[in-house]
Amino acid sequence: MKYQQLENLEAGWKWTYLVKKWKEGEPITSFVDQSEADAAVKTLLDIEHEPTKVIEWIDNNMANGLENKLKQAIRAKRKRHFNSEQMHTRKKSIDLDYRVWEKLAEKSQELGSTLSDTIEYLISESSRTEKIGEKDSGLNNDFNQLLNSESFE
Repeated sequence: MKYQQLENLEAGWKWTYLVKKWKEGEPITSFVDQSEADAAVKTLLDIEHEPTKVIEWIDNNMANGLENKLKQAIRAKRKRHFNSEQMHTRKKSIDLDYRVWEKLAEKSQELGSTLSDTIEYLISESSRTEKIGEKDSGLNNDFNQLLNSESFE
């Protein structure tokens, strides 16, 4: 496995995930009876800082339909957590207008690359074009100086 599983840390993530789902109104317990479900949720809220009890609560009370979603959410959280430790794998975000994103996405599809690779390509092309423009301007100046100096002699 690429990313190490840290039980205490992940228990906190699981607790947060379940409480968020509960606050959004989703049923997080396997109980049909509302009073049993309320009691289970109250227990969950009380054991926030007790990772082993959170894991036990999940094993005993969590709704079956939530199991895969929880696993996926924790797997994604684990990946983001470990990737954020190093600068080159840390996720960055930029704010783009929709129309700019749309043009960038079209260019990415043309190039068959990711948005990040496309941005990098466009920046390097812009830089290369700028350098060529500077060289061209320098050659034109040199050529003009050469023509001017020969016409006076």
